[in-house]
Amino acid sequence: MNGITIVDDLSADAASAAVAAFASYADRAGRAVTVCPGGDLEGTVVVFSDRPPAPGLLDAVTACLDRGGVVVLAGPTVAAWREGTALLDRAGVMPLGPTVPYELRVGPGPRAGDVADRMGGEVLVHDVLLRVDKVTDDTEVLLTAAWQLTQHPVATMRRGVGTLATFTLTPADQVVQRLLLRVLRCAEGAADGPDVRVGILGYGAIGHEHSAAIAATAGLSLAAVCDRNASRVEAAHSLAPSVRTFADADALVADDGVDLVVVSTPPDTHVSWTLRALEAGKHVVVEKPFCLTVAEADAMVDLAAARGLVLAVYQNRRWDADFLALERVVRSGAIGDVFHLESFVGGYGHPCSYWHSDEEVSGGAIYDWGSHHLDWTLRLMPQPVEWVSAATQKRVWHDVTNADHSRVTVHFADGAEAEFVHSDLAATPKPKWYVLGTRGAVRGDWRYESVVARDAVGNLAEDALTPAESPAALTVCTPDGFGGVHEQRLAIAPAPAQPFHRELADRLLSGLPMSVTPEGSRRNIAVMEAATASAREGGRPVEVRG
Repeated sequence: MNGITIVDDLSADAASAAVAAFASYADRAGRAVTVCPGGDLEGTVVVFSDRPPAPGLLDAVTACLDRGGVVVLAGPTVAAWREGTALLDRAGVMPLGPTVPYELRVGPGPRAGDVADRMGGEVLVHDVLLRVDKVTDDTEVLLTAAWQLTQHPVATMRRGVGTLATFTLTPADQVVQRLLLRVLRCAEGAADGPDVRVGILGYGAIGHEHSAAIAATAGLSLAAVCDRNASRVEAAHSLAPSVRTFADADALVADDGVDLVVVSTPPDTHVSWTLRALEAGKHVVVEKPFCLTVAEADAMVDLAAARGLVLAVYQNRRWDADFLALERVVRSGAIGDVFHLESFVGGYGHPCSYWHSDEEVSGGAIYDWGSHHLDWTLRLMPQPVEWVSAATQKRVWHDVTNADHSRVTVHFADGAEAEFVHSDLAATPKPKWYVLGTRGAVRGDWRYESVVARDAVGNLAEDALTPAESPAALTVCTPDGFGGVHEQRLAIAPAPAQPFHRELADRLLSGLPMSVTPEGSRRNIAVMEAATASAREGGRPVEVRG
């Protein structure tokens, strides 16, 4: 793809920070980015301005269009450039004035096309809506948001000698940055290629989840499934009747009709099957945990990079509704800088008798739930890790090889610490999350819920959910300034639909970055490997491999 020139003509530092964030996002999408205040402009240009256009800048933008370039007037530019009437006439829009800030529900316009692919429905954005009137029939409305029951364009495009688009949202977060890059691709005439054909290697408990998500994601199609268990193959056929099935994993990896392999085998086999799939030229999604050692992670990451292939770990719980709510609070700065975090999972009961409880296959208890909880921790605390210590205990459940109780402490270079506990001996649980910041705290309490219905003859049928199946109840605690504490119970929005698979398709078909990166997944493994080594050595602090 061509490079992008970003014109930063903003007077506000906060607005310029949003532009810098978009520039970083575009760079991660493989677009060469140049940020400048103006000058000669060529090719693809995104303009951010909150003041009337200087004559030289207006002339440069017009000249770029006259040479067949692509220009997007983004953020506050349309409102600020209403005096540059000729240019807005060329865009086919008329600004009517801004609203107060509120929660915009941004959805596809009548000519959304590829821009709306994999949006996942309406996108909620807290921003000012610039009320815009479309004044020409050939102005294509790509995205809209409602103000007082009237839909107003938030992204438009008009083709001619050059293409002029408008995008009136502030690209302060990845959701909006993603939309802006999609509008940009549309204006450039970029189109997604054919569907990515997916093969699932190992159709275990999570196979149905992948199959349903693939079916619901534009740009992905399930082509093949491999499993030696006939009942699992039958389950795959129930969702995808035409899918090809294999009993031989090597045959699926070699299949020319498969572009991407989902490695859903036990953790101790992840590295071998991932390397085979990458050698065969396939993109790969690996179930969590990524692998068991940093050396294995490096081998997979290096080979994927050398072959120019996508490699991603299915960290599906990144999008759990309660974690997303917790992450929003932490990112907002509402509790200040996080310096202490505790997370817990468990109860008092026998662990499962499947490979999850076999330390040699799974990596042990630290790798099992730790692949979620430590991923959450490192997502919330991205600073460098200095050392890890851990302890494991075996006291009751001797028919399995995983520890009964595990504790991992992560010490960060800035002195912050996090602790993760997984216990099958916890007759009373700790909170799911306990997060302390310099200006407040968040507590995540487990919920004990039941699904209540009637059975076939009308009697009460109650299905008690495990606490891990319900979003935690999150409470934000902040000092009230008078020696007390103000507590706010957070409303938790529903989890998004197919978020990982939509990002995966966007990465493969549109080049957009994924939230889950191989480097981040490697960091998770480095912490879990160090923790396992520390537990073997009596809790001695172990440095994390960089």
